[in-house]
Amino acid sequence: MFSHVMIGANDLDKAKRFYDAILGTLGVPSGVFNARGVLVYSHAGGRFLITKPINGQAASAANGGTLGFSALSPAQVDSWFKAGLANGGTECEEPPGIREAPENRVVYAALLRDPSGNKLCSVHTISG
Repeated sequence: MFSHVMIGANDLDKAKRFYDAILGTLGVPSGVFNARGVLVYSHAGGRFLITKPINGQAASAANGGTLGFSALSPAQVDSWFKAGLANGGTECEEPPGIREAPENRVVYAALLRDPSGNKLCSVHTISG
């Protein structure tokens, strides 16, 4: 359904350190800056992009928005979470663990906020 997702960040170097760490735990190669200065991560046909807002205003987190990253196992979710905390992320909501999800799914998930305040989730589907 999606070709790419783009979010804003106020400090792209800090964002790169953070996202290289958490996405690396999911097997995603380090991000690269394109000619326009956009930080680009490419993996499994998808692209995740991070940029300073084009309108020149400060980046801010989407109220009610969460960006989810798939994980292959609960251990990979835990590694993602620990890497995020060690690289400027902050814990939000409940600690990593099992949760009920829409459509009768059971997942193992962890949630963080990145250094710019964007809410992120790493999730492994257990059943459903």
